[in-house]
Amino acid sequence: MDGGRPGGGAADDAPRTPLYAQVKRTLLEAIASGEYSPGVPFVTQREICERFGVSHATAVRALNELAAEGWVVRRRGLGTFVAEHPGQGTRHGGGSADRAIACILQFQGPHVSQILAGVEAACAELGYRLYLRHCEGDPERESRALVDAVRDGVSGIVVYPAEGAGGHEGWTEVERSGVPLVMADRYRPDLAHDAVVADNTAIGRELTKTLLAAGHRTIATLWDETDTSSVRDRLAGHVEALRQAGLPIRPDLTVLRRYRDLPPEQRRGRLAGLLRGDSPPDVLLCSNGYVLAAAAHDLAALGYEVPGDVELAGMDDAGPFDVLPLTAAAVSLPSREIGDTAMRLLHRRITERAGGRSTAAVPEVTVLPVTVTTRPPTAAHLRIVGGTALR
Repeated sequence: MDGGRPGGGAADDAPRTPLYAQVKRTLLEAIASGEYSPGVPFVTQREICERFGVSHATAVRALNELAAEGWVVRRRGLGTFVAEHPGQGTRHGGGSADRAIACILQFQGPHVSQILAGVEAACAELGYRLYLRHCEGDPERESRALVDAVRDGVSGIVVYPAEGAGGHEGWTEVERSGVPLVMADRYRPDLAHDAVVADNTAIGRELTKTLLAAGHRTIATLWDETDTSSVRDRLAGHVEALRQAGLPIRPDLTVLRRYRDLPPEQRRGRLAGLLRGDSPPDVLLCSNGYVLAAAAHDLAALGYEVPGDVELAGMDDAGPFDVLPLTAAAVSLPSREIGDTAMRLLHRRITERAGGRSTAAVPEVTVLPVTVTTRPPTAAHLRIVGGTALR
């Protein structure tokens, strides 16, 4: 959670007002007062973090919304500036959105921020304006964002889909309108749209092979979301690697059920049951960095040493901190490349549509390679011992 509140007029906001909105309002007041003039460099992300005591993600979101609404402009290689005619950009509910892209995301964090950075950079290069909606994993909010984007007349949509198969109204509206749409990070198998994803099957397969090559034989999986293409593909790759190695597929170690959302006592009870059984796992394969962080805390609370009693591995590096020092192996996601590639594919679809070519005939799924990183045996690493993390 962010460690401070924005200053100025944001101090009187109701407790439920998001921090990014408080920051944004304070910056709008500064623009209106003439504190920042057109053509003069605007406050940076780092300066926002230091001034308001907020996280990088909060600063990014506040600046992204100001840019989407036309209050500031980004100039590649130069920085962010107040617009010559502030406030005349693409706004939700506001008139023409020619050459505008809607970017609809879930949650926040380094992975999502890097996807957005890739989309944003490509938009700037290709001459599109961008407006952003965060849906926090809520399919209904996603549905409303899709409907709004279509009705605002955007040229195209990049969406990081919410978990599950909900939000039917929004997806139906996109299908009806013919507005080009590209899914980023994951795809929905029930929808025929373009998608750009990491090679999630390879994540499960290659990471498991790496762990097996290191001598591990009993691997338990821990999950966050469970109803997404990325999770199903990672599990399929993991099971494939186990079968290729001639190892049994144990349901208690490969069951696809949530771990991170459980109360701490339930998570720790589940871990204790696994680790105190007749054939305990020697490594916990975590679906992302957030699950890995939760597992590390839980193992410390239970009195286990990492490494030593058990190892940790991460199917991706999306989490609250750099996961590699805690892991035997982890996968690095091509997050920024996902966003950049998705936007360039969307631009191609927009161009095809403008030329009268159909964009619905042959959807493309672009699969980007991933990198498995192992902990060098001679390198310093974090060690968890009875509730503490020691280097």
